[in-house]
Amino acid sequence: MSFSEKIKSVISRNKKVAENYFFMIALQIISSAFGLIIYPYLIRVMGSESYGLYVFAVSVTMYFVTFISFGFNLPGLKYISLNKTDSETKSRVLSEITSAKFYLGVVSTIIFVILLNKVPFLKANQLVFGFAYIRVLSEIIFPLWYFQGIQKMKIVTYIQLAMRILSVPFIFILVKSPDDCHVYSLINSVTFVSAAFLLFTYLIRTEGIRIRLVSPIKTYVFFKEAMPFFWTSIIDTLKSESVTLIIGSFFGMSQVALYDLANKLVSIPNMLTKSINPALFPKMIENPQSSIVKKILKYQIFIGLAVMVFIAVFGYWIILVLGGSQMTGAYPISLILSFTIIAWLISESYINYVFVPHQKYYYVTLNQIIALTAFLALCLPFVFIFSDIRMVALSLSFSGLCEIIFCYLIVKKKKML
Repeated sequence: MSFSEKIKSVISRNKKVAENYFFMIALQIISSAFGLIIYPYLIRVMGSESYGLYVFAVSVTMYFVTFISFGFNLPGLKYISLNKTDSETKSRVLSEITSAKFYLGVVSTIIFVILLNKVPFLKANQLVFGFAYIRVLSEIIFPLWYFQGIQKMKIVTYIQLAMRILSVPFIFILVKSPDDCHVYSLINSVTFVSAAFLLFTYLIRTEGIRIRLVSPIKTYVFFKEAMPFFWTSIIDTLKSESVTLIIGSFFGMSQVALYDLANKLVSIPNMLTKSINPALFPKMIENPQSSIVKKILKYQIFIGLAVMVFIAVFGYWIILVLGGSQMTGAYPISLILSFTIIAWLISESYINYVFVPHQKYYYVTLNQIIALTAFLALCLPFVFIFSDIRMVALSLSFSGLCEIIFCYLIVKKKKML
């Protein structure tokens, strides 16, 4: 068999995986590219202080989004991947997880309202934070993991793209000055929630899924199974979103905007690579093989290094075009952050293809605890000693290195590969 015939054979056998991966990539590109496309307009019209405030508000919201998601996504993805044709099982899984998220959403909203009225900074900018918080509704009603499991990411991509395009005129018409930060916050949240509502409607009408609100007791099984992933996700969110909170608290909103631009530069290649593992998961969970996992790890190291080189060569000029000369300080930050791409790829490969199939969920949690501890142990002293936001980015990359080392040592010690 010739090389071209082998390629065709591989593609033919994995057509659904390839299609799912393509649309997952497209979805991530749309999300990141949209932010980059409108960024030059927003940073010049809103200013770095106002734009940084919006980024700060979204970071606060992400804590609540993580709390509501509770780590249900991976267990849900596993059940749907293994029961693609069983409508009854799919309806039960969706009903229980959606109900669980609804109950968590109620608790989350009560906590948020209290904070909004008690914390002076949040109260002074309550419209920005309040409108940003609305996006938690999309986490409750939009089961992205379901579409990943049945490998129908095409419809998700189309609807998300349509809603993003529809939001553009509202941004250019309504966002005209730094005082319009709350307007931009509202437009973004409405965009997210509208897309989620349309996909939820599609799920019920086209997939034939029956979703009903079940009692909290019936959601216990998923709470129990998702608990390790909850700790993993909440710790990961604490680590990633704390970067924004630390920068905003110690250095101001303008520096938040600077970090955000660096993060945007890394986000597109990061999103591209992040889609690899979820796209492969439904296929791999059915028949995990050590030899294939080892190959995936090698390929992902190569991909990560290639992305780092790309950012090093072209990053400065991209930042100059997007933000102007006053934002070029984001370039060295982006160089430091680029290492997190490799760290995420490798650690997630170990989690998805080694720890989860072996049901070693506590290693996933322990991995994130080590990463968060490493980040805070390095970041907090660096902030006081150097007063430089690059030290925050360096601490984040260092925590990624700790993740890789931990996963490698555990897998080697327990002979899981």
